[in-house]
Amino acid sequence: MSASPMGITVLGATGTIGVNTLDVVARHPKRYRVVALTANGNVERLVAQCRVHTPEFAVVADPAREGELAAALRDAGLQTQAMAGADALEEVARLPQTHCVMAAIVGGAGLLPSLAAARAGKRVLLANKEALVMSGRLFMDEIRKSGAELLPIDSEHNAIFQCMPRDFGDGLERVGVECILLTASGGPFRDYAAEDLEAVTPEQACAHPNWVMGRKISVDSASMMNKGLELIEACWLFDTTPDKVEVVLHPQSVIHSMVSYSDGSVLAQLGNPDMRTPIAHALAWPERIHSGVDPLDIVRVGRLDFEAPDMDRFPCLRLAYEAFRAGGTATAILNAANEVAVEAFLQARIRFTDIPRVIESALEGIPRGDALELAQILEADRAAREAAGAAVTRIGGATRR
Repeated sequence: MSASPMGITVLGATGTIGVNTLDVVARHPKRYRVVALTANGNVERLVAQCRVHTPEFAVVADPAREGELAAALRDAGLQTQAMAGADALEEVARLPQTHCVMAAIVGGAGLLPSLAAARAGKRVLLANKEALVMSGRLFMDEIRKSGAELLPIDSEHNAIFQCMPRDFGDGLERVGVECILLTASGGPFRDYAAEDLEAVTPEQACAHPNWVMGRKISVDSASMMNKGLELIEACWLFDTTPDKVEVVLHPQSVIHSMVSYSDGSVLAQLGNPDMRTPIAHALAWPERIHSGVDPLDIVRVGRLDFEAPDMDRFPCLRLAYEAFRAGGTATAILNAANEVAVEAFLQARIRFTDIPRVIESALEGIPRGDALELAQILEADRAAREAAGAAVTRIGGATRR
């Protein structure tokens, strides 16, 4: 550990990952100091966090709320500087006093500040899987060029990272890796019959049996799109292809993922389902620190079950495999269309089973292009959102008739 505390910026501080990050950081005040906190629009929670962690900067994504944030910080007697807007998010990701950036903004909105941290050579703790889904090659190239450190926060990718040899960057075959086993809880609808999925509600979709997550990610877990996005992310993080990544349903969420080796060994990372474990691992890597998570009682768990996913019942997973294989902007289109479809489902404008229909409509309707430049990726994202919005109107209208 260095003599001075590591400066940390938390992008998405008021969300589940951000809250858990600050919980871990607070346990090690001599090791870490908070430089900047950002939120989408929850000014009240952001100011409450500033009272505890006294960052230099607080950022709200909506520029119209900068005055509200500044006034609330003054009323709280804080010297924290208020900032707002997309440019401010990127600015705090690049601050020279920031050494580590927790990239935890949900969805495509997290791409640009995460990319800014990568280009600035920071230790990037990546919880925003969409950054790699949208711009995998570009993002990984920027990490390599800047000398940044990229450490995964998703429990599955963090588990894979822990099970890999240190030199896995030399190529998985060269280090004896045969296959990555990406575990999935199966979400709240794992045992539902296909016909029963037509009538499920947003409240049911957000009631995850094992994890506490935000509403968008909870719906992604229920549709298994979350696992599809994680498949794409794993391919970029570990420089592999979908045929080397096997999704395995594991309802207990105790084994967070596994790596299979050519000598017959399978290494697994186990732990209670608590995001503070991967957060603490990445914050302190290559050391280990206390996270606040209770030790796993494997005897009490009692059993570990596994099964293959049903691609027909959960077509979002199939669409993710197909989009990665298609290459170019296909994964950016997939991600944007999914965000629009999930929001429409949460607003009760479409059914749960309409989510993959909206995504497939966008993938079929928008020509796939190259994804070598940021402008190409952002244009694909824009076009996909427009196409998905039209599909929501069409499909939702047909559903209500």
